[in-house]
Amino acid sequence: MDITYEKLTEARLEEFIGLRIKQLREEGAKEDIDLVPPLLDYYHRHMSDGSFVSWIAVDNGRIVGTSGMSFVERPPYFGCPSGRTGILSSMYTDKEYRRRGIARELLSRVVQEARDYGCGTVQITASDMGVLLYSDFGFDRNENFMQYKL
Repeated sequence: MDITYEKLTEARLEEFIGLRIKQLREEGAKEDIDLVPPLLDYYHRHMSDGSFVSWIAVDNGRIVGTSGMSFVERPPYFGCPSGRTGILSSMYTDKEYRRRGIARELLSRVVQEARDYGCGTVQITASDMGVLLYSDFGFDRNENFMQYKL
């Protein structure tokens, strides 16, 4: 195993999306639409304008771990005076590669991207499997998150 880390590029986008869909399935998402077209649209637009960045882990030419950070700006608040927030997503490691520090390395890299972008905070809706990783990294749990589906 010779893991390398690189920034996601358009050339690897289809493989990245395949892993994103695999992740959603593992998390129990209801698969009622073809998600590939909207994911392609999202990543093309936001990678090109710099509001999305991803680091990937690669072994033997194959992506085995993914991460993603979307950047948004909200009105400043006491916990984030810049208003710039990183939204962490797409944290996924292939089952064969888990418990080897890959997710932690990817997390470190995208959190640094958020710092470089000027974010004052990073947020994630964590899966049960990811809570330990994020807690160990220093994330605090916020029980106030709510969502309204339109």
